[in-house]
Amino acid sequence: MKIPFVDLKLQYKSIKKEIDKAIFNVLENTAFIGGKILTDFEEKFAKIHQAKFCVGVSSGTSALFLALKSLGIGKNDEVITVPNTFIATTEAITQVGAKIKFIDINPNTYNMNVDLLEKAITKKTKAIIPVHLYGQMAEMDKIKKIAKKYKLFVIEDAAQAHLAQYKNHYPGYYSDAACFSFYPGKNLGAYGDAGAIITNNKKLAEKIKMLSNHGRLEKYKHLVEGYNHRLDTLQAAILNVKLTYLTKWTADRRRLAQYYTAQLKNFVETPKENSDFYSVYHLYVIRVHAKKRKQLQESLKKAGIATGIHYPIPLHLQPAYKYLNIKKGSFPITETFAKEILSLPLYPGMTKYQQDYIIKKIINFLKEN
Repeated sequence: MKIPFVDLKLQYKSIKKEIDKAIFNVLENTAFIGGKILTDFEEKFAKIHQAKFCVGVSSGTSALFLALKSLGIGKNDEVITVPNTFIATTEAITQVGAKIKFIDINPNTYNMNVDLLEKAITKKTKAIIPVHLYGQMAEMDKIKKIAKKYKLFVIEDAAQAHLAQYKNHYPGYYSDAACFSFYPGKNLGAYGDAGAIITNNKKLAEKIKMLSNHGRLEKYKHLVEGYNHRLDTLQAAILNVKLTYLTKWTADRRRLAQYYTAQLKNFVETPKENSDFYSVYHLYVIRVHAKKRKQLQESLKKAGIATGIHYPIPLHLQPAYKYLNIKKGSFPITETFAKEILSLPLYPGMTKYQQDYIIKKIINFLKEN
């Protein structure tokens, strides 16, 4: 048996007629930038997250950059985030001229350890970027409270958290802005790079929209120098189709994740999700002893099962951030987990037979090793 890590072809085939029609409609009308298809998507994506405004942009990375830029974050400002994330989070910080400040993660959620947050704040701190890793939101009420106390902006990296909830609220509720990625493998994925920002702040939404489109709100009137970070209409059309399935796909992910947990919890460290959280399981990540992980991954590969490691090298230990001079051992939870985590296949359309096969191979390996 061969089980891919994610099966985008299976997803496409399940909605092929609708996708093909949406693409054909864009081509037939030669409306490739802006227009009603884009605004329809922005309105629907905002509504499904109970937010007032949404601006479609060219990627999740662009979303983070534009949110920071629009909030005035720049040279010599500090932005607090975590080293347990994809580099896009920190690229956006340095691209606006600000400085990265890391804090370690909570061992139960893999997200920002809020108990460490207040101690990390200095006079130069201007913003906090909590990352909703693997599809589970950070403890946003506590983060918002601390941010309010010190008059800091909060920008959520919700690239993996479409429709996730914390205490019955979606990304964007507790923050100035929430940034999403529609990279093809995401829970809501485009057929190329794409992203969006949601916010309840009208002025911020207008500024983001202006900066994303060459500093203009009218065709030839440029109020400032901006950027070209627009979401193109073809991707918006695809996302419009997929958005109608997102609630169902999310329920499927949760069902698959819960089955994994029920079967594997006595053999490996499985994800923790209490009643405050509604995880959307962009990734299903287990932890095994560091000495066994490579062997387990190789064993699963031989059995035809694709797995992943998200992320094997914490950001503070990446060659790109050598200049930060952060020593190994500075963030012990992040560093320990990076050696133990393993992401299992999980996607809508996955069968119980496939899951049982994966579970059996994991349990058999652990019993023998």
